[in-house]
Amino acid sequence: MYSDLSLWHATCDDDLTPRSPLPGSTEVDVAIVGAGYTGLWTAYYLLGLDPTLRVAVVEQEIAGFGASGRNGGWASAIFPTTWRRIARDADRAAALRLQTQLNDAVDEIGRVCSVEGIDAHYAKGGYVSAARNEAQERRARAEVATAREWGLGPDFVDLLEQEPARLRLDATRTRVATYTPHCAAIHPMRLVRGLARAVERRGGVIHEHTTARGLAPGRVTTDHGELRAEVVLCATEGYTPDFPGRHRDLVPMYSLMVATEPLPDDVWRRIGLGARETFSDKRHLRIYGQRTADGRLAFGGRGAPYHYGSRVRPEFDQDARVHAMLRDILTDLFPAVADAGFSHAWGGNLGIPRDWYPAVGFDRLSGVAWAGGYVGDGVTTANLAGRTLADLVTGTDSPRVDLPWVGRRSRRWEVEPGRWLGVNAVTALFARADRSEARTGRPARSVSTFWRTLGF
Repeated sequence: MYSDLSLWHATCDDDLTPRSPLPGSTEVDVAIVGAGYTGLWTAYYLLGLDPTLRVAVVEQEIAGFGASGRNGGWASAIFPTTWRRIARDADRAAALRLQTQLNDAVDEIGRVCSVEGIDAHYAKGGYVSAARNEAQERRARAEVATAREWGLGPDFVDLLEQEPARLRLDATRTRVATYTPHCAAIHPMRLVRGLARAVERRGGVIHEHTTARGLAPGRVTTDHGELRAEVVLCATEGYTPDFPGRHRDLVPMYSLMVATEPLPDDVWRRIGLGARETFSDKRHLRIYGQRTADGRLAFGGRGAPYHYGSRVRPEFDQDARVHAMLRDILTDLFPAVADAGFSHAWGGNLGIPRDWYPAVGFDRLSGVAWAGGYVGDGVTTANLAGRTLADLVTGTDSPRVDLPWVGRRSRRWEVEPGRWLGVNAVTALFARADRSEARTGRPARSVSTFWRTLGF
């Protein structure tokens, strides 16, 4: 049952009954493969710009089956590529324009939820990231210093010394923290299901239980017939390697999550997060969490292996070792949850391009459009991608159509076994670096070297 996939699927106030599949070979104006955030936001904005368009979305399972329904629920302005890396290909002003658009997209998601009546539990409490050893503190201070060098003040990111930091997030061993207001906590499945209904109200059609077998200019081949269209959009993110010819475009990496039972008020007084801030710390192997609207801690992190051949399987959603590790980390952060019950454990895959640089684009000559490679920061980025694609397809002039991620193509990942060796070696590198920094307090040079090799 789909309700068993995650906490979010179990609590989305939707019976998750699949929509009808594609009824047979059909012709539309725009065909979209994937009913996650990217595909649905694109459909939503396309129909807002031109209500006469015939827009059809095909989805192998149901809207929100993949990462859009299983993520940590951060609508953040985080972009996985550094400003310096972006500016190297474009310029400084272009990097800052992209960041401004992402900041605005956080608010845009809230605006659409309000206008469309989507109860996504949207709460713009910001994002707090604790530094819990000397090496992490150095990174926190350097992060804020870099923002100032780029002309971004405390309204973008601020450094919180120990006491103000602990007022927001009272994690153990907190020395300082960074805080940005440009992040909202959401219920991801409520957002994606509400967005699907909004697309349908605007005239779009969503065909679930329809598997796309191939994607080419002018057509999408499915197990229920051919969907012909002038514009074809690939919005498949971590499932992209399943398509013929796209096996090395993105690496599907698994990120896993756990959730507690609702916590009592006295526990929350010891933890903080009074504004429903999202939270993490400055370790290399990323963790992420939020206080849900019903008073749980939903918490996730990396650490699951990359599976040889870019395989994506339902059994990879569960990993007892990683789920136990997440529960241990959460208890270490907040000893007050040591006696709490854990109600859910789940996982899912996300898409990572070879250079950690997401992209969006539209080739008008072939009619093929694409977006993705969000490296786990896709909730807000997919909204910006959807608006950008709608502008590109309709020929609408906007501040989005010449952003530096438009039209990019990352180099392809290596063939196996190089891909498996490299990706898992990086995961192990980050884990070792975190253990070393926790023990010594000294920054791990190996991680800095790794990022320099990517041009960050």
